[in-house]
Amino acid sequence: MLDRIRIVLVNTSHPGNIGSAARAMKTMGLHELYLVSPELFPHPKANEMASGATDVLEKAIVTASLDDAIADCTLVVGTSARARTIPWPLLTPREMAEKIKHEAAGSQIAIVFGREQSGLSNEELQRCHLHIQIPANPEYSSLNLAAAVQIVAYEVRMATGLHETAFEESWDYRLATADEMEKFFDHLQTVLIEIDFLKMNAPRKLMTRLRRLFLRTRPDIMEMNMLRGILTAIQESRKK
Repeated sequence: MLDRIRIVLVNTSHPGNIGSAARAMKTMGLHELYLVSPELFPHPKANEMASGATDVLEKAIVTASLDDAIADCTLVVGTSARARTIPWPLLTPREMAEKIKHEAAGSQIAIVFGREQSGLSNEELQRCHLHIQIPANPEYSSLNLAAAVQIVAYEVRMATGLHETAFEESWDYRLATADEMEKFFDHLQTVLIEIDFLKMNAPRKLMTRLRRLFLRTRPDIMEMNMLRGILTAIQESRKK
């Protein structure tokens, strides 16, 4: 299970935090590190702070965008330190770890951490199926990036280390990946504009709420193909 979980760090500014995060990962048995547009990497400070986990750094995959880092994932979890205008499924790290323990065999899971100062943007959080918050002291809830990775990695290990269970092993189709979901959202928005349901000059967060709806339901690939087929049929019907 642990080898199907990747840690994704977005736009990390300090290379030492990357090294410390790699060390936190390795102590809990996680080895898949993705870096989205890091400001300084590779860097000697990252190697220094990794302290024996340089193999994680050497295998780290650097991408230009979050979409590239999560494209093949069927579950994307975003870390969030504050409440959002539109609420999203929100779990503690322990609740999240229990949930991913039951993910189907073969699924890829991404846990995404944001920038040291500002975290993940609203747009990035909307790429995630669910959000997690570490229940820290409300009077001082600021956590170092590597410390946050350590807490989440610990909970994942505790939940999955001794119980390799597969969720709904008899399920007939795999879940849709993040890339497939994004293509669906693009298609959905196009059709909603074509039928004059979505007004781009006054969207009223419609697409954000629809994202939340479909990410919460987590369709499989057959269900996704059905939804895309319905949208295509609407477009063809309008042409006639």
